[in-house]
Amino acid sequence: MTQGKLGLFDTPPSRKQIRYSMAIVGLLLLVLVLVLTVPDVPLGEINAFIPMIGVTTTLVDLIIATLLYVQASVFRSRALGALATGYVFTGLILIPHLLTFPGAFTPHGLLGAGVSTTAWIYIFWRTGLPIAVIVYVLFNRKDAAAPPNTERPASGTGLAVFAAVALVVAITILTTVGHDLLPQLYVSRAVSNYPNMLRANGAVIALAAVSTVYLFRQRKSALDVWLLVVMAAWLVQTLLFLSFKGRFSAGWYVADTVVLLSHLYLMLGLIAESSRLYARLALTTALRNREREARLMSVDGITAAIAHEVGQPLSAVILNATATLTWLTRDRPEVEKAIVTARDIIRDGQRTFDVIKSVRAMFAKRPGVAAEFDLNDLVRETVALRSIEMDHSKITLQLELDPDLPSVTADRVQLQRVLVNLLTNAIESLGATKRRRRKIVIRSQAQGRRDVLLDISDTGIGIDPEEVEHIFDAFFTTKETGTGLGLALCRTIVEEHGGHLWASPGEKHGAIFHLQLPQSGRHAF
Repeated sequence: MTQGKLGLFDTPPSRKQIRYSMAIVGLLLLVLVLVLTVPDVPLGEINAFIPMIGVTTTLVDLIIATLLYVQASVFRSRALGALATGYVFTGLILIPHLLTFPGAFTPHGLLGAGVSTTAWIYIFWRTGLPIAVIVYVLFNRKDAAAPPNTERPASGTGLAVFAAVALVVAITILTTVGHDLLPQLYVSRAVSNYPNMLRANGAVIALAAVSTVYLFRQRKSALDVWLLVVMAAWLVQTLLFLSFKGRFSAGWYVADTVVLLSHLYLMLGLIAESSRLYARLALTTALRNREREARLMSVDGITAAIAHEVGQPLSAVILNATATLTWLTRDRPEVEKAIVTARDIIRDGQRTFDVIKSVRAMFAKRPGVAAEFDLNDLVRETVALRSIEMDHSKITLQLELDPDLPSVTADRVQLQRVLVNLLTNAIESLGATKRRRRKIVIRSQAQGRRDVLLDISDTGIGIDPEEVEHIFDAFFTTKETGTGLGLALCRTIVEEHGGHLWASPGEKHGAIFHLQLPQSGRHAF
């Protein structure tokens, strides 16, 4: 499925969001200056501080990851998936950090922690998010550069979460069981090994700086602006840690609080923006439902007229068919009379067909107007109308459109109704499938110098071979609630444009509908 332009990651930042973000970055810089210029004050150990900060940050990061995974799943964005996985990692790795922190639960920490275990877990924690942000930006660039009809695979949320959990477990084992394999960062609970700490934090600063530059060069969405605030907070925290010789000073407590507040800002921004988009969608849906109800009220009257007009010729067909059987089944068949009634059946059948044509005219919004246009553009426009329904049904759409496809001259509105009907039939057919990949493929190609061909195939339940010849017949339907008019009207519209519409079984599953139209200048509409 191609990426839409309705997602949170595609929403441009508003001026208010930019002002708030700049104000917060300014406050972070002010905190950095104050802490670096004012003498640091030892406060002693506050045992409840690390559990409170750790648990709160974990919950906030997991909420952020959930919101991002939802967006990644709907819009099949690898960029958002990578960023969400980064937040799963940062949220979960704080659990072993909390358990191994000296003084949080036991004087020396749980899990067999060494004196530097907590510090190394914290270093890994502060490198995880910058790496995820860099991957997020790179994926965003790659997706933006891809053609609009490129197929995107469904997001592998389960596998991504498993990878994040496995990485957290591996780091926990490395920093506890393999504690002596890593350089020493602390010589005691409160005093650090400053040279080693300087080198480790230098790597963190480099990653955070690179991710900040990447984000600043991109900054096309509100999410990018919020992430810049988070990265600014991480840089400030790391710079503050470089100025400390150990733990439990006023600046040390401030540095931990800064990052939590930046994550809270991002979480609140995501929730507010998601709620705003949901409210807009709900309002649009309500207006659409109101318009649909108004149309249904007018359709009731049209339906009564159709029932009246169609009922008359169909009743005559039945009466004449009964009469024909009567003439032919007598002891002495009266062939002449049977021929007369058979001709009456043909005449009444033609009347029924004329009624079908009039149904199309009833629903037409305006008289047919021929115009020259690119059929590929009409396909993309029609697909966008049904994109939400396909995403909801977990249907993969693959567009294989010939970029050199000749244009056609036709009534664009009528042909779009044909495409909507065919696409709706494919979606409904896929809805009845189980344990099979749901996929729709739309191909376009030129056929010689006269025609263009559009194939719409699906992996749904398919069409019974005995029914293929009848699916375009008026009032023939395989659906419990179908009217049998959709495909008949589609074929009528296509044939009035000088084209052909037919169906065939799919290669393995489903069905293929073939739409053939003359190129521009080949048919006078």
